[in-house]
Amino acid sequence: MFGLASRLIYRKRRWFQCSLARTYQALSSASVDDLWQKVTDLADVSWHPILASTNVPRGLVVKPGLIYQGFTRLIPIPIQIFVERVRPGELLSIRILVMPGLEEQVTYQVKSTVCGACVSYSVTVRGWLSPLFWSLIRPFAERVASDLVEAAEQAVSGNLKPTKRGCFDF
Repeated sequence: MFGLASRLIYRKRRWFQCSLARTYQALSSASVDDLWQKVTDLADVSWHPILASTNVPRGLVVKPGLIYQGFTRLIPIPIQIFVERVRPGELLSIRILVMPGLEEQVTYQVKSTVCGACVSYSVTVRGWLSPLFWSLIRPFAERVASDLVEAAEQAVSGNLKPTKRGCFDF
């Protein structure tokens, strides 16, 4: 009798713990250091299609355990952002606490490839509100990696419009 009840409770609890995950990548002609500098400049999120601003002072070095506040472009509500992991020059993982029942984990990974620098943006949304939230942010999340690459290339080239090139274009 107790075995059946515990299985039903487990299934019900698992249903409320929905999670949705996606990874997006973009290739850049900018160096890995330039991309990393753009990712870790938490005060300047002008390239980010979801975040409008943060309360981080300029020049602050990103460290694990840093908690700061940001505001979204869609609805100007304050959200808490927690830096989980940092591997300098490689990986930045943050957790965004939007509201109770909804949290988002974001990982930026920068690596050097034969064709240039590659930035990877992984987003995981958890909570019982995640299907609704994901349907709202998905079009914006698809643009994060490409907007980051464009901002880094514009910063390097002095605000010139970058050209879109593939790996095998000469």
